[in-house]
Amino acid sequence: MLGAAEEGGWLFWRVTACNRRSGDSKRQVVLFILFVCVCQIAAETLRYSLLEEMERDSFVANIAKDLGVPLSQLAARKARVVSEGDEQLFRLNQNTGVLTAKESLDREEICPQSDICTIAFKIFFENPLQLIRGEVEVRDVNDNSPMFPEKEMVLKILETASPGSRFHLESAQDRDVGNNGLQNYSLGSNPHFSLATETGKDGVKYVELVLQRQLDREEQGELNLLLTATDGGSPPRSGMAQVRIVVVDANDNIPVFERAVYEVRLAENSPLEQLVVRVTAVDPDEGSNGEVHYSFTQTSERSRQLFQLNPTTGEIRVSGNLDFEEVKSHKMVVKATDGGGLSAHCKVHVEVLDVNDNAPEIALTSLTASIPEDAPPRTVVALFSVRDRDSGDNGRTECLIDEDLPFSLTPTFDNYYELRTNTALDRESKAQYNITITARDWGMPRLSSRESIFVQISDVNDNPPEFIQEIYTMSVTENNSPMLRIGSMNATDADAGKNAHVNYALVRQENKEQPDVSVNAETGDVYILRPLDYEKVRAFELEVRASDGGSPPLSTQALLRVVVRDENDNTPVVLHPPRDSSAAGELVPRWAPSGYLVAKVVAVDADTGQNAWLSYELAKATEPGLFRVGLHSGEVHTARAVTERDSPRQRLIVLVRDRGQPPRSATATLAVALVDGFSEAHLRVSEEAPAADPDGPLTLYLITSLACVSALFLATAVAAAVVKFRQVRRSEAETLPTFPTTATESSAGSLPRSYVYDVCFAAGTVNSEFRFLRPLFPCFPAGLPPGPGEQRSSVCSQDAANLGEEGDWAAQGRAPLSEDTGHGAAETACNANRGLELNATSDQNPWLTHQ
Repeated sequence: MLGAAEEGGWLFWRVTACNRRSGDSKRQVVLFILFVCVCQIAAETLRYSLLEEMERDSFVANIAKDLGVPLSQLAARKARVVSEGDEQLFRLNQNTGVLTAKESLDREEICPQSDICTIAFKIFFENPLQLIRGEVEVRDVNDNSPMFPEKEMVLKILETASPGSRFHLESAQDRDVGNNGLQNYSLGSNPHFSLATETGKDGVKYVELVLQRQLDREEQGELNLLLTATDGGSPPRSGMAQVRIVVVDANDNIPVFERAVYEVRLAENSPLEQLVVRVTAVDPDEGSNGEVHYSFTQTSERSRQLFQLNPTTGEIRVSGNLDFEEVKSHKMVVKATDGGGLSAHCKVHVEVLDVNDNAPEIALTSLTASIPEDAPPRTVVALFSVRDRDSGDNGRTECLIDEDLPFSLTPTFDNYYELRTNTALDRESKAQYNITITARDWGMPRLSSRESIFVQISDVNDNPPEFIQEIYTMSVTENNSPMLRIGSMNATDADAGKNAHVNYALVRQENKEQPDVSVNAETGDVYILRPLDYEKVRAFELEVRASDGGSPPLSTQALLRVVVRDENDNTPVVLHPPRDSSAAGELVPRWAPSGYLVAKVVAVDADTGQNAWLSYELAKATEPGLFRVGLHSGEVHTARAVTERDSPRQRLIVLVRDRGQPPRSATATLAVALVDGFSEAHLRVSEEAPAADPDGPLTLYLITSLACVSALFLATAVAAAVVKFRQVRRSEAETLPTFPTTATESSAGSLPRSYVYDVCFAAGTVNSEFRFLRPLFPCFPAGLPPGPGEQRSSVCSQDAANLGEEGDWAAQGRAPLSEDTGHGAAETACNANRGLELNATSDQNPWLTHQ
């Protein structure tokens, strides 16, 4: 049988090696051969033998050699040996392939009532699953001597017993079997008795004394004989007992049993003191010779413990716990002895009936505690066996699990079951299963046992992260501080462990400038790296990717929209009048009525919304009641009619304010000149010498006195300040306004383009004289009054001749001193980019209008 196993194992190894070397095209042929080999190996049984009482770790067999499996395959396929029963008696070394006994084996302990002691075991291989049966026969050695139940046996024999009479003796018990068991008896030398042995159907040797010569009590009242029992071992062992023969007076009747054999069937769960049977023997003698007493003889010690015999009544009752699985039947011999010492024997056979008192036992052989959620259906999760020590229907079992689980049980062989998956698993739906296996027998009542198996579903990266929102909108106020957190993006992953660890990152877009935004890779917090300017960037969008930690990683994207909120960080900018032309003026006729449009202040604000809503108001004016400013339009109108008493030079400061919080403002300065009209030939220019500063000497004296009492550094600083102050005063007094090269280059004029002139006038003059310096167009429209038109022509010719003379003092920055005004300053004011228009079509006098 070992040769067949070796051949099957060698063939299995060859097929496995071929399968690794061959391609996919030969897979089906190789699998078929593999199946045949596995079936052949599974069908064979490895048989070995081992002497009992061998030392621990004694060699049993070389499994690897017998199966033809390389040693590397034993560890790779997790080979292991499993003995039947609760105790594992053998050990398989995966490195050497040697099967050894874990402990010293005692055949009498393992198989107490069997001549042949065989221990079954199974060898399991995984990847693929394979099972090989094996048996180890534990051979008996002569380690037990025959023993008599009692060291001294007493027989009372009538002196009238005839030769040839037989007397039963207690048989010796030898726990060994075969030749090592009890073989013969011998009796010490004596003239009266000899021995006769008889072997029963059950193989037990019975011994009897045979009377060879009639006894004579008067000659010898008592005999002592030595009975020896010898086994057949090498060397043989023996046991001895003393037989004491008491010769009694004549008693010619012996007890007689009603039946020679009593047969009883008794359930194994019978209670204590339950009556088993009553044996009865009758002795016709009278007196003490007719009184019968009962006792066990030739009965095993275990039977004596389980049953109790009443010596007077002959009742046999249960005195211990009967177990069908331990001993299925009991054979006892009852001896009836009368008062005269005569005895008779009968046999009592008790058959123990099986009762369903053992629940099935579930033994887990292999368990995969964790399986991936992408495991295919029919994946083996566990392998276990079910055993019921009862017999018949009481020992027939079935196994089942809950129907709502994605698992099923598949019977294999020898009450082994496989727990397999039924369908695909999903860890996100259920991450673990507590599977309860129920094993039930078919006895009455049905007994069951349960075993719980905990199966963990390991995660596979099959779920990408999911953002809570598809679009995240966050806002930030401009001029923010660097590294400002404006919000957080959150994505969740239904997987577990590193597969659920989410990292965030910005999606880089080619050929596009990346905004100053950063996303924390761990938390998803969004930060603005640098201050933003609403006027440059009002909103921007970018993609954020959330990736998990799986392999390969899965990811998803969400749109991040950042909206920049405006802040009132821009002051209104005045476009008109220009800041550098504040010295230029607007011309307003003396006869201008109330509501006359003087000028329009134009300003813009780079902010938006309320921060860019502008309002205009007159902050300061030479004549506060003469002008008013539109709150929202910025138009400057006369608040009343102009009178002769109004100063010819008006200075207006218009405040432009936005509605931000806090509000920002700017000012525009308008210079307005009140003129009498446009019909006079010349506009007198008064030149006044700058008035002497009356405080000059006093300041000098003051500086001198302070310099004397102050430190040199302080004196120097004060002197520098005074000098700077004088220079500023001088520059203010001597600065003349500038004119554009041509009037057509400026669009800020107040009149239409029909007639445009450059006008210069004395800053301090109060009369209505004005001078045409240079006409821009040679012709006037028809319909003008002839007088003024002629004068105007002469004036133009005269001005052309006098351009050189007036350019001299104009270039020097000073004008001749005016006699009419008496002012000390000869500052000349020029109204740049302003035109005078003669309204020839009007019935009234010419008006000055502002565009």
